[in-house]
Amino acid sequence: MNSLQDPIISLFCIVDDFCLEFEPEWRKRLIGKMTRNRNSVMSLSEIMTIVINFHNSGYRTFKKYYKIFVTGYLKHLFPKLLGYGRFVELMKSCVFPMFCFLQGILGEATGISVVDSTPLPVCHNRRIPSHKVFKNLAKRGKSSTGWFYGFKLHIVINDIGELLSWCFTPGNTDDRKPVKSMCEGLQGLLFGDKGYISSKLFKELYEYGLKLITKIKSNMKNILIDLKEKFLLKKRGIVECAIQYFKETAQIQHTRHRSSSNYMVNLMAGLAAYCLFAPKASMGLNPQEKQLILNELEHMA
Repeated sequence: MNSLQDPIISLFCIVDDFCLEFEPEWRKRLIGKMTRNRNSVMSLSEIMTIVINFHNSGYRTFKKYYKIFVTGYLKHLFPKLLGYGRFVELMKSCVFPMFCFLQGILGEATGISVVDSTPLPVCHNRRIPSHKVFKNLAKRGKSSTGWFYGFKLHIVINDIGELLSWCFTPGNTDDRKPVKSMCEGLQGLLFGDKGYISSKLFKELYEYGLKLITKIKSNMKNILIDLKEKFLLKKRGIVECAIQYFKETAQIQHTRHRSSSNYMVNLMAGLAAYCLFAPKASMGLNPQEKQLILNELEHMA
């Protein structure tokens, strides 16, 4: 039983330390004097801990996780545990705190980054006309696996697999559109697939000190790429390990949505679980090799 408790206790300590500083300031800035501010039986840190831990629990549905694992094995850790229905109602109150918490645990830039996106369908294509939860938000898009209806998750990770930046867009958004805002403040090398080929985007990022490197399409002229950059481009696949965690270990993609707010809480909790729990894939560069590559980039500039 201790093996089940230790990760949750550690997670609660991290989340609670954040909430102790964040919640008082947040309450001061809430707009609307007529809004009722009734205190919940469960604290904000307890709710966030349970939601984040779900993505590292191995359960496929939150309902089964809450009714079997939380109620059965963790009840002594959460003495004021709510019923499942009431807890789901309170999850939407975590949207902004979860966003701020996630932004605070993102990784640090190392000079070598990888960008990619993945589709997040919200229903089967046959059920698009009857889908209501995201009727005015989700859009039809096309990925390498075909058409889908939903959203896209765009992420940037560093060479040791840490999440640096993320963006959530409708499914019909061009992969290149959010890259500039996501990479603000980054420098060095940025690797992407063929979907990020754009001379305009390359010039915009280069002005920031970030060099975009992608593979070329079959109908394009061959461009000379530095041997080290070509070697690193082949290791761009480490971003797929992060995406695999989001969709297989964490449960950020499913078709059982009942609330757009809870959907965003679930998505950000999955990203937070990756930052805190997931084993990270790495390009395997030691500090000397990394510094040598970045030094050569500065000389080229």
